[in-house]
Amino acid sequence: MVLDLGGSPPGGAPGPGDAAAGRQPAAGRPGRTTLLYERVVALVEQLIADQGLVPGDLLPSYTELADRAGVSLITVRRALDELERSGLVRRHQGLGTFVARPRILAEPARTGSLLATLADDGEAAAQLRTSVLGLDQGEPSADLARALRMEPGRPAWRLRRLRQLDGRPAVLETSVIPVALAPELDTLLSRLGGSLYDLLAAEYGLVDSYEEQYLEVIGPTQEEGRLLELPPRTQVVRIRGVSADEDGVPFDCFEQLYPASQFAFAFSGSATRQLLPAPGSRDWTVRPVP
Repeated sequence: MVLDLGGSPPGGAPGPGDAAAGRQPAAGRPGRTTLLYERVVALVEQLIADQGLVPGDLLPSYTELADRAGVSLITVRRALDELERSGLVRRHQGLGTFVARPRILAEPARTGSLLATLADDGEAAAQLRTSVLGLDQGEPSADLARALRMEPGRPAWRLRRLRQLDGRPAVLETSVIPVALAPELDTLLSRLGGSLYDLLAAEYGLVDSYEEQYLEVIGPTQEEGRLLELPPRTQVVRIRGVSADEDGVPFDCFEQLYPASQFAFAFSGSATRQLLPAPGSRDWTVRPVP
């Protein structure tokens, strides 16, 4: 099963900016009202097709698109908002609007590192870069402690990392690991930019043999949107899961945030659950230790 979670509602469902974009009757389709921004969307799609544009190619400016389509700059902005959310274009402030690369197919149900889940996309894997945002100790919430089978009050590491593709933020990742299973992880900080699971296997014998995951489409927090450099009203795919070794010992509760317009997801495997409670409103925080 493949889920593509970045598109807009079918039929150009009205949104908050439709009044600014204007409406006009659609030619040859009685009863169908076309939004003016849809004219710009169609124009951009036609330009890409007719000119054979490929990912990274620069599109005409806002002003040129407005002139060609006979609409206002506000309407062009609304159209490009929609095209960016659908994953067709990517805007860079001060540089312009570019054709976006196709969605990356990820297989989150495959055990192992994020690199292993990119569905054998060699190009994406080669361009994956990691920045460590922070590693600290704290007391996990009751929900996290229960999923990790930790005794109350025992500390856990919280590791936050930002993964980049094509030099742009792509995945915001948080891992919560019991300190008892990975002591002195902070002394290995220089190696945390690589595969976390390769490191945990080599240093602590923690081999990812089993995972449970939940996937949701949500609105990011302000901080998450800033770190991922997302335009307003962009949704993200949040995957929360737990990894366990071959003995069934859970060692990592993880959260990954993906911009919905940049990824598609493939799933297969067992439907049974053993470790992870449904996330919903579960507390997924780690409280700092004084």
